[in-house]
Amino acid sequence: MSGGGRVQGLSRSCILLIVIAGMERFAFKGVASNLVTYLTDVVQMSNSSAAKTVNSWCGFTSMLPLLVAPLADSFWDRYSTILTSSFVYVLGLGAVASTATIWTWSPPSNKSSPAFLFWSLCLISLGQGAYNPSLQAFGADQLDHDEELPSSKDDKNSNKKSLFFQWWYFGVCSGSLLGLILMSYIQDTFGWVLGFAIPMFAMITSVAIFTCGNRIYAYKPDKSIDSKPFQNILQVIKVTASKLVNGRIRINLPDDKSDVGELELQEKPLCDQKFGSNGGFDGNLRNKTHLLENAKIVLRLLPIWAMLLMFAVIFQQPATFFTKQGMTMKRNIGRNFKIPPATLQSAITLSIILMMPLYDKVLIPITQIVTRNQKGITVMQRMGVGMFLSIIAMIIAAVVETKRLEINRKTSSLESETVELSIFWLLPQYVLLGISDIFTVVGMQEFFYNEVPVRMRTMGFALYTSVFGLGSFLSALMISVIEAFTSSGGRQSWFSDDMREDGLDKYYWLLALASTLSLLFYAIFCKFYTTRIELENGNRK
Repeated sequence: MSGGGRVQGLSRSCILLIVIAGMERFAFKGVASNLVTYLTDVVQMSNSSAAKTVNSWCGFTSMLPLLVAPLADSFWDRYSTILTSSFVYVLGLGAVASTATIWTWSPPSNKSSPAFLFWSLCLISLGQGAYNPSLQAFGADQLDHDEELPSSKDDKNSNKKSLFFQWWYFGVCSGSLLGLILMSYIQDTFGWVLGFAIPMFAMITSVAIFTCGNRIYAYKPDKSIDSKPFQNILQVIKVTASKLVNGRIRINLPDDKSDVGELELQEKPLCDQKFGSNGGFDGNLRNKTHLLENAKIVLRLLPIWAMLLMFAVIFQQPATFFTKQGMTMKRNIGRNFKIPPATLQSAITLSIILMMPLYDKVLIPITQIVTRNQKGITVMQRMGVGMFLSIIAMIIAAVVETKRLEINRKTSSLESETVELSIFWLLPQYVLLGISDIFTVVGMQEFFYNEVPVRMRTMGFALYTSVFGLGSFLSALMISVIEAFTSSGGRQSWFSDDMREDGLDKYYWLLALASTLSLLFYAIFCKFYTTRIELENGNRK
């Protein structure tokens, strides 16, 4: 493998790609974190419309990898995908920056201008949809054991994989933190033109750095018979269905140990004299049977995937309603400085950065002693703990919002929406969400990476991001349904533009209840879930 230097057990190429991932997060968060303020203050959208727009855009952005990743796995190499998608990404960032420049001189019209902004955001989504999963999969390819499988019995390899995901998330959070703090301040203080231009130039710089690392990257050769997994899975489903309809096929899974393990299938394709190498159905029946089994493995993930959606819904709140809450609270530090509400989102990433070392140095050793497990807690237990903490965060958010509304009612004669309640009362919910991130988000990355077939790693990361994608759409749908229901009969909507009369506290309680139900079903599904390691070990016995 290329790249000789090592830091914390990772190669130079891994470290470089982690830095590049952090720069991409800086660019994205520089646009996304304060977008709801841009939509309400510049585009003149209502609070609910802006929140639904941000949620829908984030959902579209996170769902696109599900469409792009199979193509990247089947038809393109990851390096070329990263370069091509980064060009689209930069184009989208430039288009968003141009809207701010134009609207500085001419206020946006009712139809055409918001439409141009929407299509600019879609360009960012399209670029990121291919860029992020490909970059992370390319980073995982840099590990010393290129064909490392979850069934590997080497604890060092497993620990190294966990180390990679933790440092990757550390880099991503560091970039996000800088984007949240710096860009929110610049946008609120110096304007949106500079606030959107800086993320564009940051992304251009990251692409330049990426191309400079060509000599130290490890490029995985695409020699296995499973080199086009998505295309082959569709082909084998089609051919098998045809044969079954005609009654001309009977599939018996081989019992031979060498035919069961996916590692052996990758390293030694069954294309010898016995089966031929022409790629025909009869010659590769056993190989295509494995591909069909891989498709079944992806379907097995759906119950767990679905139960994580409410966790993703909760994570839409900091960029939308948490930010709008902060705008109505006391934000002064000293006489002249006011905290931009969006910067409180940095508390999430800051808590991740500060707590991640404690997770490794304190929590894991304690749980290793208690559970007698090498990893301390399993990946699925790790995700469950994070889901529980997110529920506690929403309960705290509901209590704080109730307090804010009580103070508002006592000062209802005042015209200003600002209440004498410090914005720092929102910090506990932000910090708890950050800690839950350490458990659930890192666990999700490792879980989906482990549970998908080897040659569909990009698809694995796409499954992880799609949780937050569909969660964003689900959040927007919930807002629409709740708004329609609560505003019927002339009543005040829970998402009223008048923050003195909203019902966000009820909304937060509803999210806490729905997340509790999701956690209960998640625990039930985990009890009956069989991992790939257990399946492969069972087949070998």
